[in-house]
Amino acid sequence: MSAYETIYNVVRKIPRGQVATYGQVADLANLPGRARLVGYALFRVAPDADIPWHRVINAKGEISESPIRYGSDQLQRVLLEEEGVQFNAQGKVNLRQYRWQANPC
Repeated sequence: MSAYETIYNVVRKIPRGQVATYGQVADLANLPGRARLVGYALFRVAPDADIPWHRVINAKGEISESPIRYGSDQLQRVLLEEEGVQFNAQGKVNLRQYRWQANPC
């Protein structure tokens, strides 16, 4: 199985209304220290794919914004809010409240 497929399998396990960080996904995929690889893998996912890419945020509790995503940063926030994830006035998610507590794969 490719690293990307392993990442996608981990991301598919994140429940509605919860988030994981890029580093957390990397660790769970047995790719420690490869948070950037998780970002690259999720960048390739179509917004309407069966992979809940929107549930992965950065370690600061923020959406990692990029001008080359053509508006999907805002879509990510909308999708998370539809699942009940709340953002504070600074645009951050409380990781203590919403971080997925998962067991390693």
